[in-house]
Amino acid sequence: MEVTTRLTWNDENHLRKLLGNASLSLLYKSSVHGGSIEDMVERCSRQGCTITMAYIDYNMIVAFMLGNYINLRESSTEPNDSLWFSLQKKNDATEIETLLLKTAPKIIDEQLVCRLSKTDIFIICRDNKIYLDKMITRNLKLKFYGHRQYLECEVFRVEGIKDNLDDIKRIIKAREHRNRLLADIRDYKPYADLVSEIRILLVGPIGSGKSSFFNSVKSIFHGHVTGQAVVGSDITSITERYRIYSVKDGKNGKSLPFMLCDTMGLDGAEGAGLCMDDIPHILKGCMPDRYQFNSRKPITPEHSTFITSPSLKDRIHCVAYVLDINSIDNLSSKMLAKVKQVHKEVLNCGIAYVALLTKVDDCSEVLQDNFLNMSRSMTSQSQVMNVHKMLGIPISNILMVGNYASDLELDPMKDILILSALRQMLRAADDFLEDLPLEETGAIERALQPCI
Repeated sequence: MEVTTRLTWNDENHLRKLLGNASLSLLYKSSVHGGSIEDMVERCSRQGCTITMAYIDYNMIVAFMLGNYINLRESSTEPNDSLWFSLQKKNDATEIETLLLKTAPKIIDEQLVCRLSKTDIFIICRDNKIYLDKMITRNLKLKFYGHRQYLECEVFRVEGIKDNLDDIKRIIKAREHRNRLLADIRDYKPYADLVSEIRILLVGPIGSGKSSFFNSVKSIFHGHVTGQAVVGSDITSITERYRIYSVKDGKNGKSLPFMLCDTMGLDGAEGAGLCMDDIPHILKGCMPDRYQFNSRKPITPEHSTFITSPSLKDRIHCVAYVLDINSIDNLSSKMLAKVKQVHKEVLNCGIAYVALLTKVDDCSEVLQDNFLNMSRSMTSQSQVMNVHKMLGIPISNILMVGNYASDLELDPMKDILILSALRQMLRAADDFLEDLPLEETGAIERALQPCI
């Protein structure tokens, strides 16, 4: 008879993502193979990395991961890396908390005991009970400690990762850094409260990944891959309307303090792609949301929806030149001339700018071990220098991302690059706001004061 896990499909999917898309193979189930700790260890020994899971109730799982179940009967078991985590269902969502420790698991009196600095922090006892130390429950955000009955105990072999847990430790650290970036952006407020939302303009050649970048940002804040903006790889631009996208913090959350403005793609051919005479109107905030682009005819003040007196909140505060990192060397002279023409208008308006290099193949190779900076491989360094020479953009403002285009699941490494790029755009926009003439900021401050 086939033995099946108690894990739901969603829980297993969350675990696989936590472990870098590793696969899980069920080795032991207490209700089928018996409750003896010796039997469990014997069955799971020398299987490589394992996860031992205790189902506390229908909404809570506590688990730990070891490099291997070996030598647990020896008296001098050395501490080894172990990953501890909890899965808790709350409001139709699964929340995962993690903890990295060096523990020494042993079999003592027919119980599996995990020790940290001579303190028993976790015990799988007889009679379907576990013991959890207060330190474990506090870090895993559990609302109990001490002894607790469990419904089931299962052990899985983890396939597709190294036995020493180094890959897992990097993934966990990546998740932690990703969460810090999310918190930074959620807490962000534009400089001096001059505007409530930063407007970031995405401009670049057709198919460079402008709409995909918006979809990627939205995916991260919604917790799953989404595709609100239509994307494609056609030789003609998929985006035909000017869109000003807000991003909510979750499906029903509040709007975040930035907007991403998506444009028709630049085309090297004359009379195709974004009309260059539209650029000043976009930068100055004269173009309304959902304006239908015309490659041969720019918007004019006579247009019924033209914004004749845009305020600071309507203007663009940061421009992101979106370029496919694999196609920079192949930009035609006409395309390069159009990008430089856009850049000239941006400089004339004094607006902040960055370059966003998309379609990075391996995001984990781009990130340094501490996730704080990007490593420059020979290939990416060459492209970064090309963009630096092409547009005169400071190297610190040339950013690399891998958008969510064909992916089905979120990847913490991709998330870090996307969120880091977004945070840098917000910082650049703050520089623009801080550098505004005093008469402009003074007028805004006076307008914000309550009438007396």
